[in-house]
Amino acid sequence: MTLAPQSDHSHETQGLAVVIGGTGGIGAALVAGLKAQGFEVLSLGRSTQPALDYTDEKTVANCAQHVADCMAQTGLPLQRMIVATGFLHGDTARGQHAEPERSWQHLNTDALQHNFLINAVGPALVMRHFLPLLPKQGRSVAAFLSARVGSIGDNALGGWYAYRASKAALNQLVHTSAIELARRNKEALCVALHPGTVDTGLSQPFAKTGLQVRPAQEAASDLLAVIDALPAGSSGQFFDHKGLSIPW
Repeated sequence: MTLAPQSDHSHETQGLAVVIGGTGGIGAALVAGLKAQGFEVLSLGRSTQPALDYTDEKTVANCAQHVADCMAQTGLPLQRMIVATGFLHGDTARGQHAEPERSWQHLNTDALQHNFLINAVGPALVMRHFLPLLPKQGRSVAAFLSARVGSIGDNALGGWYAYRASKAALNQLVHTSAIELARRNKEALCVALHPGTVDTGLSQPFAKTGLQVRPAQEAASDLLAVIDALPAGSSGQFFDHKGLSIPW
């Protein structure tokens, strides 16, 4: 499925937008892009006030309440929610270092648990606490940044067990949440998006020669264009940064 350009939303009254992971490379670019579109933007993450930390569900609930308070104070509806968090390599919550696995011999409990915490469990908690804040009528979009390597149908190379599996889990969570969200508001959309290989700390060590690595600003612009073009009936689906459908 390819997304066709939809009606121009730029002339509509823009509401509130929330970017979770808004202090990261692509997250910060998404914040800037949404502001340029006329949204009032709230950026949330581990270093913001209030802070949002996936290791503590109370912080997710507190941040959702903060958004609800902002909605009440401004009268603005939550029109965009983008979850731009992710883990591929680095230190885990227990302080161990994790790298993408090249073989099953490299699998270990700590890396698996941390990948699932950041890439699936955390976004699931966001779904629980933030999706109810979306309006009960009219168009709104909740987008979760996934990865093409989370596609089971597209996996021809193997490796990267924890990252692939945790992103596949995220895709299932998105699809399932979209079904429930439609019962509240048939015009609300919940999708998984693949941003491509972006020049950030997450992908930089793995950018190969000849691989198209794009600046965060370009990736954010492409993603926002895809979000704006999402047609009715696209909720619960998985798209890349060009608006092309990715197999599960």
